Amino acid sequence: MSRASDRAYRKIRSFILSGEVCPGMQLTEERLAEISGVSRTPVRDAVQRLENEMLLVRSASKRLSVADWSDDEIDEMFTLRAMLESHAAERAALRMDADSLRRLREINEGLTRAVSQPEPDVMAFLDANRKFHDLILACAQSPRLSKLLPALVEQPVVRRTANQYSLEDLIQSGTDHDELIAAFAAKDHVWASAVMTSHIRRAFHSFSGATRMADED
Repeated sequence: MSRASDRAYRKIRSFILSGEVCPGMQLTEERLAEISGVSRTPVRDAVQRLENEMLLVRSASKRLSVADWSDDEIDEMFTLRAMLESHAAERAALRMDADSLRRLREINEGLTRAVSQPEPDVMAFLDANRKFHDLILACAQSPRLSKLLPALVEQPVVRRTANQYSLEDLIQSGTDHDELIAAFAAKDHVWASAVMTSHIRRAFHSFSGATRMADED
């Protein structure tokens, strides 16, 4: 993979995940070349990688667009994420040291502050939430999980879910994190796994409920 292809991949991926595009939006190689600042040849390599990650899809007529998932695909995505993240939490509970536990507490305090403002800071929430889960994954010390999870966690559904949370949902996320920290402190891998599964499934139902309401409007 050339440096130009890597650059195109990073630029296009960041563009997709930034929320500047909506699911189903059509994109051309010319437009992607403009975004990434490279020629169309490395863009094609980058597009192939993003198709493999299911961030971009190609229709039968070869039209390229941002992935838009069906209800069944969304359900499966969250189900797989719950399976993998609960396993990561289970491993992390047995391996986490005092410094990592301290950092988790600090990150979650920042998340709580972000959602306790008169107008919740969703971007700060997203950033803190990502750091919290990234640290758990790092503590799990599993190269396989580190390769598999980002493809699910970093897809736009994460951003769409957070933006569709109610204030109660945002606060509950921090509460779930507090319980995860308690499980890690107790080095109880069964507890940590169960809380993480519940945490991800709660996010799925919040997303589904918000989507249904939007459809009804």
